[in-house]
Amino acid sequence: MSAILWFWHKIFGAVLGPDNGFAWALSVFFLVFSLRVVLIKPAISQMRAGRKMAKFAPHMQKLREKYKNDRQRMAQEMQKLQSEHGVNPLGGCLPALLQIPVFLSLFHVLRNFHPGAQSNFIFDKEGVDSFIQADIFGAKLSNWITQPADQLALFGTDRASMMTVAIPLMLIASVATFFTMRLSVKKQTDMTAANPQSAMMAKFMMYIAPIGAIISGWFLPIAVLLYWLANNVWTLGQQHFLTKKIDHEQERERQQEIEAKKAAPRPKPGQKPTRDGKAESEAEPAEGEGETATATAGKPAPGQKPKQAGQRPNGAKPGGKKNQPKNRPGKQAASAKKGKKRR
Repeated sequence: MSAILWFWHKIFGAVLGPDNGFAWALSVFFLVFSLRVVLIKPAISQMRAGRKMAKFAPHMQKLREKYKNDRQRMAQEMQKLQSEHGVNPLGGCLPALLQIPVFLSLFHVLRNFHPGAQSNFIFDKEGVDSFIQADIFGAKLSNWITQPADQLALFGTDRASMMTVAIPLMLIASVATFFTMRLSVKKQTDMTAANPQSAMMAKFMMYIAPIGAIISGWFLPIAVLLYWLANNVWTLGQQHFLTKKIDHEQERERQQEIEAKKAAPRPKPGQKPTRDGKAESEAEPAEGEGETATATAGKPAPGQKPKQAGQRPNGAKPGGKKNQPKNRPGKQAASAKKGKKRR
């Protein structure tokens, strides 16, 4: 952190003067921008992972309902589902986790800028004295509001000057934090929206984080407040830019899927589509076989009279029965009496 801060101070100090407070403030701003440029790729991966998680959020909800009484099986099935979709839930935490050591390192470097110090990491005594002498409207960059008055006087400042600069910085940082959190909640994934507890926590943090910026500003050096402000301004612009980029990527993928479906071969009428996209005939005869069978069925056999319209085979009468002697008891009895008389 001290090396990056030293590099940018050399550039802005050559323009504005090495002891100028705004040269040091710009050095802190571009320290943040340098680090956030390195973290752009993890940030893009984070947003893409969130969009992927949104696609199979309904499946995860089904798993929660199905295995609500078996936590271990639920975790196994969710892990399996995430591995199948190539999503790592911890990937979304990487950019935020990487900023924690940066913040702590910068805070440690700023605390080592004190009168009488011979060096501060990469800074020599001249660099330490330049930072101590620099101020913004009378407020020293390495001091904070709640410091004892004697320590503030040792740096050549007072509490009133510190409050004049620190309070506006706290308010601006708080507003930037609020809009950054608000954009995050607005663009949250469907999975977060489907989980009431996560959605409630996100809305809760949207109001707590800005309040935390105001409270912590009383105990943080001015340079750290500048770091916080620069970080939130960068995050706000980055989210706006990356959201549009990911939206365009998803729109292109959707158009490609639609074009692929249109270009896919479709089955002909009467054909059954198969998994490989080819059409399978549903008991269709080969070409020419259907016509031959129909023509053959309509022709009489050699020596056979052609059938008339409505005539049934083998002289069958309507109803599908052949000519058979009918069992009629009355007629049989009359015939028997006539036979006796003739005898």
